[in-house]
Amino acid sequence: MFQGTKKEEDKNYDEFAFDVKEIDFMLLTHAHIDHSGRIPKLYVEGYRNPVYATKATCDLCTIMLPDSGHIQEMEVEWKNRKRKREGKLGYPPLYTAEDAEKCIKLFEPIEYSELVQIDDSIIVRFNDAGHMLGSAVIEVWVKENR
Repeated sequence: MFQGTKKEEDKNYDEFAFDVKEIDFMLLTHAHIDHSGRIPKLYVEGYRNPVYATKATCDLCTIMLPDSGHIQEMEVEWKNRKRKREGKLGYPPLYTAEDAEKCIKLFEPIEYSELVQIDDSIIVRFNDAGHMLGSAVIEVWVKENR
């Protein structure tokens, strides 16, 4: 999620430059909102595949993402009141707390050091990054057709 100035935060409303339904899976390094905060937006737009993360990251996201959705709802309500006074149309929140709660079902908890076979050609391993609770450096092995 883009955070910072109004101009930077407005980027969160930009269309994705790809079809979210074509994403096979996500690898999430940690729960900070600048890393996880647009997963509910992806969900709203149709993403339904796994989000792999450590158990602690999954647990933190069950709290942080619905809270972020609540913040989105409150901020857009305030902005829309102002827009209405200016004679402008309102717009929906980036996502709601409910959207965030729904996307949590996509999260797949992974243990540190566990080798995870994502598909026939991709294996990943999450290693402790020490950045925050549950953060990981992710190793990815990919077999290419040669």
